[in-house]
Amino acid sequence: MCGIVGFIGKGNAVAAVLDGLETLEYRGYDSAGTAFFSNGGIEVVKTKGRVADLREKLPEGISSELAIGHTRWATHGAPNDVNAHPHASADGSIVLVHNGIIDNFAELRLSLGDCKFKSETDSEVVAHLIASVYTGNLLAAVEAVLPRLDGTYALCVMSKDNPERMVCARKGSPLAIGVADEAIVVGSDAVPILPHTNKVVFLDDGQVAVCDKTGLTVRENGKVIENNITEIDWSAEAAQKGGYKHFMLKEIYEQPQGLTDLVHQRILLPKNGEPVLNMSGIDIDDEYFRGVSRIVLVAQGTAYHAGMVGRNLIERTAVIPSYAEYAADFHYRDPILDPSVLVIAITQSGETMDTLQAVRSAREKGCKVISVVNTVGSTIARESDGVFYMHCGPEIGVASTKAFTAMIASLYILSLHMAQVRGTIDEHELRRRSQDLLQVGPRVEAVLATANYIRQIAMRYVNAGNFLFLGRGTGWPLAMEGALKLKEVSYIHAEGYDAAEMKHGPIALIDENMPCLFIALKGRRYDKVISNIQEVKARGGKVIAIASHDDDAIHELADDVIYIRAESGIMNSIVCAVPLQLLAYYIADTRGCDVDKPKNLAKSVTVE
Repeated sequence: MCGIVGFIGKGNAVAAVLDGLETLEYRGYDSAGTAFFSNGGIEVVKTKGRVADLREKLPEGISSELAIGHTRWATHGAPNDVNAHPHASADGSIVLVHNGIIDNFAELRLSLGDCKFKSETDSEVVAHLIASVYTGNLLAAVEAVLPRLDGTYALCVMSKDNPERMVCARKGSPLAIGVADEAIVVGSDAVPILPHTNKVVFLDDGQVAVCDKTGLTVRENGKVIENNITEIDWSAEAAQKGGYKHFMLKEIYEQPQGLTDLVHQRILLPKNGEPVLNMSGIDIDDEYFRGVSRIVLVAQGTAYHAGMVGRNLIERTAVIPSYAEYAADFHYRDPILDPSVLVIAITQSGETMDTLQAVRSAREKGCKVISVVNTVGSTIARESDGVFYMHCGPEIGVASTKAFTAMIASLYILSLHMAQVRGTIDEHELRRRSQDLLQVGPRVEAVLATANYIRQIAMRYVNAGNFLFLGRGTGWPLAMEGALKLKEVSYIHAEGYDAAEMKHGPIALIDENMPCLFIALKGRRYDKVISNIQEVKARGGKVIAIASHDDDAIHELADDVIYIRAESGIMNSIVCAVPLQLLAYYIADTRGCDVDKPKNLAKSVTVE
C-alpha cells in the first residue's frame, strides 16, 4: 500500500519524484504530496486526489536536487489535504513520508505531551519523535526513534539543516534504493527506479540507509554493511502502456508471450529422452521432495485462486496431499506443521504482508518454503528456501491478470518436477504434459483473437446489478477469480461458487435479472455442470458459458457462449482465465470505471 519515491543527486529531483509517483499510483491514489528544498528551507506541497492534481498545485519550473514524495492509500485518517504525506514536525525541521502502520501511535502521541498535531495519521507522530531527539545528526535521530515504533514502516526522512542527505528505514514494508551514476533513487518497488538505473538494493527489515551525493550507505544494528545490489531485467518501457488504453488491457495481451517465455525457460523437450525441467532458484535436493508428507499453498486474493488450481495440479501429478490456505488465517490459527510439510507461498509482489507472515510462521516451525513470485529481490523471495520467479514483467494494473496465469503455469511446472522426482508419472506422461504447457501461449493467443466477440457479449451485461460465476473442479477457483475481476474493476456485485453449492443457497438468487457465468468445459464433471445450467434456465436466469471448442450442444442451453480450445485437461484453467479477464475489462470500461485504479484498492497489500 502507498507509494514512496525519493531522489537525491544531479537532475531535477522534483520532476523525478513526480514521474515516479505516477508509476506508483497503483499502490494508492487517495492523495499525493512532495517535499523539496527551496529558498533555504523545505517546502511541502500535498493534495487530496491524484498525482496530476499535485502537479497543478506546484509552481512552474520548480527544481531541487533532493525531494521525497508519496501517493497514499488511506489507513489512519480520511483522504484529504491535511492527512496527505509528507508530514512535518511542528518546527518544520523534519519532514518524512511513511508506508505502513504504526500500531502504538496513540501511546507515542501521549508521550509527546503538548506537541501540536495537524493530521489524524499515525505517520505524523514519527516526524515529531525524530524532531524531539534531533540535534543536527539526522541518522542518529532516526536510529534513536526506530526501536520505539511498533508495527510496520518504510520511511524516507529529510531535515532542513541538510539539503544533501536523506535517511531511509524499513521494517515490514518494502523499500528499494536504486544506485545510479550521479543519483540515488528510492521507491516502494523498482518501477520508479528503472528510468534511472537497473541496479537496486532491497532493504531488509531493520536496515537503515543513508542516501547522499556521495552514494549509498546501508546500516544494520548500528554498523555499515555491504550493499547487496540486484540488477533488474525489466525495462522502464515495460512499465508503460505502450499504446493500450489501460494497463489492464495491455497486461491481458502480454500473456501469450509471457507464458511462452516462462515455459520455454523452464522446459527442455528433446526429441528423444525424458523432458528436462529447469528448477533454477529451487535449491532443494531431490531427497527432500521424496519425503514431503503434505503441501500447503498460502496466498491471498488472486494468488489464492491460483493456489486452489495448484492444489489440484500437485495432487494429480505428484500425488502429495495438498491444501490451499488463506495466508492470514494460516498465520493466526497456529497450524499443525512439522519439517516434512512443504509450504508454497504465491504472490505477485513478494511483499504481501499476510503471506509474508505465513512464510515466517512456517519457517519458525521448521518447514521449507518455496515462493512463486514475480518481483525479483522482494522480501518473500529473499526469505524463502527456494524461489520460482515468474519473470512476467511489471504488472501495473491493480486487477491482476498476467500474474494469475503465470502463477498457474509456474505451479504446474513445479508439480511436474516433484512428480518426476517422486516417480509418480512416467516419461510418456511427463512428455505429454510438457507438450501441453508448450502450447498454452498459442491457445491464449487464439482467445485474444476473439476479443471483439467477447466485447459484444460484455455489452449485454453492462447494467447488471449482480453476477454469479459457477464452476466445478478447477472451474471453481476460476469462477471465484472471474467474480473477483468483475467486482474489482466494474463495481458490480459478483460471487464465485462451486456449482455443486448452487442448490445449497445461491439458487435462491436466480431470476431473469441474475446473469450466471458457467465454466462448462468438457470433462468428468461436465454433465453435472450442464444440469446446473438447466436449473438456472428453468428459473429464468441468463447464462453465459465458457465451453470447449467442439461443444455444439451447449448453444441450446446458454444465452451466450465463449469457446476456447480445450484439449489439455487441467491446463485449460489458464486459457479459461482470459475470457473472464476480457469480460470484466470491457464491462468496466464501458461503465466508465477507472480500470487501472479501482476505488479503495491498491496493488500491493503490505499491511495486515
